[in-house]
Parts: sequence; C-alpha cells; structure tokens
Amino acid sequence: MDKSDNWHLSKSVPLGLIIGLITQGAAIVWTVSMMMSDIESNRKDITETQMRVGRLETSVQNQAVSMARIDENIKAIRSAVEKMSERSK
Repeated sequence: MDKSDNWHLSKSVPLGLIIGLITQGAAIVWTVSMMMSDIESNRKDITETQMRVGRLETSVQNQAVSMARIDENIKAIRSAVEKMSERSK
C-alpha cells in the first residue's frame, strides 16, 4: 500500500469548519434526543387520554341505562296516575 493512499487531514481544512461540524453534530444529537423525549411524553398522554375516553364511554352507557329506567318509571307513574284519575270520575 502506498502512503499517499492513506486518509489524512490536510492542514488546509480550517479549524472553524471542524468546530462547526462538531457543533452541528452535537445539535443534531440534542434535537433528536428532545424529539424522542417529546414522543415519549405524547405516547403517555395518548394512553392516558384513551383510558379517560374508555371510562367516559362506560359512564355514558351507564347513564343511558339509568335514563331509560327513569323514563320507564315515569311512564308507569303516569299510567298509574291516569288510572287513578279515571277511577275517581
């Protein structure tokens, strides 16, 4: 192997360019780290929201059943009152 084929850093590469590339690399790593943190936070929030929606759906279903029972009770009371009213005539 010829020594001229080996990789080497030329002295003509400015130090500012090297520092800039290192800084840019660090900024990319920091940005990706922040994105991953935000994604994890969003995942937790979505999971909590899904659980809350599930509980709300169950509560709404229970309320619908209760409302149906109340409606049936009102109909029965109305019917009983109408029968009592007809008897007193």
